[in-house]
Amino acid sequence: MSTRHVLLGLLAAGPRHGYDLKRQHDARFPQARPLAYGQVYTTLQRLVRDGLAAVEGTDSDGGPERTLYRSTDEGAHELARWAEEITAPAPFVTNEIFSKVVVSILVTAAAGRHPGRDGHKPDAAAHLRAQRAAHMERMRELTALKTTPGTELSTVLSADYALAHLDADVRWMTTTAARIDILTAEVNAA
Repeated sequence: MSTRHVLLGLLAAGPRHGYDLKRQHDARFPQARPLAYGQVYTTLQRLVRDGLAAVEGTDSDGGPERTLYRSTDEGAHELARWAEEITAPAPFVTNEIFSKVVVSILVTAAAGRHPGRDGHKPDAAAHLRAQRAAHMERMRELTALKTTPGTELSTVLSADYALAHLDADVRWMTTTAARIDILTAEVNAA
């Protein structure tokens, strides 16, 4: 995710304080990691430096002085360029679940070649079953969240996106669990 572009998108609605931008980000992207205030202000400073945002003024509303930021015309053009840019599909699998299953198969195969070694061996099939159960529970939570009356559209969209990815993971786990013995035999034969 491009924090600078997300902040530019939030500024498109009008001038905002950094505090407001952080709150809006966290509300509009509920499944994303919340932004740290330091990250918001550092990004805003860079946007101003690069001419993509400008300081609109300051106010205090009876509290500490706060800086108000707005998007510039250059910022609006940069945001439009970024939003229209096609995001390339990920070229590599970098999922921790995938890595754990591969390592478990390798360890199981190595134990089969060296039966005298004692100790705890990871069990790929057991891991896949437990991981699938955790995914299914998260899918139930997200489905309940998105079907709750009055749920904001951004939350529904975020839940749908997460559900699609979790579903793909579950399908991969099911397929891989059915192949564990074959994969272990292939590794043993290598």
